[in-house]
Amino acid sequence: MKKAFKIRELDCAHCAQEIEDAAAKVSGVNKVRVNFLSERMTLDAEDERFDAVLAEIKKIVKTIEPDAVLEA
Repeated sequence: MKKAFKIRELDCAHCAQEIEDAAAKVSGVNKVRVNFLSERMTLDAEDERFDAVLAEIKKIVKTIEPDAVLEA
């Protein structure tokens, strides 16, 4: 399953890259891209694990960028 999400309050390109790198390591992720300028994340993950993967990525976003909000 592939979906796009808005990440509000993303402060820097470096943080966006850190989020992308960490999210790519989550089990069940096929591909993930975080675009700092558009504040968007595109996630391609296994259908049966999509909700669990998304929940884990939300935690990653909060750890790396505490003020950021991943809108699902």
